Amino acid sequence: MLGIGKKFPEFKMKATVSNDLKTAFEEVSNNTYRGKWLVVFFYPKDFTFVCPTEIKGFSELNKEFKDRDAQILTGSVDSEFVHLAWRQSHEDLKKLPFPMLADVKRELTSALGILDENEGVAQRATYIVDPDGIIRFVYVTDLSVGRNPKEVLRVLDGLQTDELCPCNWEKGKETIKV
Repeated sequence: MLGIGKKFPEFKMKATVSNDLKTAFEEVSNNTYRGKWLVVFFYPKDFTFVCPTEIKGFSELNKEFKDRDAQILTGSVDSEFVHLAWRQSHEDLKKLPFPMLADVKRELTSALGILDENEGVAQRATYIVDPDGIIRFVYVTDLSVGRNPKEVLRVLDGLQTDELCPCNWEKGKETIKV
């Protein structure tokens, strides 16, 4: 698995960005959000049970991530059409404010090393990537356990200070001065 300090892989793939079939799909790549922080989180499958709770959690914090000049991207190995059907049918996903990447060829999940060998799906992995394309945070949980979007936001806040942040540090609190 690619870790801290490594370059996030180049990618270019279809993404589902709305529920309207006429405007639902766009091509998204590293260059789409050049100069921004990226928060990229992968989940195993559409039409499942834990995944929509996480997507909803990130969606509820989207404004806070945007306020920090960070773009959220989510994705799985499902197609853009499956993403669209799920968005249209699941109440919590109907107004999703960020793109859903369709890694149907499993290129990005493979390049990151997060393709689950047993299930053939993306692991529940989260990356924070700085504006230079460098991975600064990786968070992976078991397929059965959802992640904490508030913790991802807290870590982004810490990374953006460019200072030392103690355990349980929160935005606005003192950092460590050496």
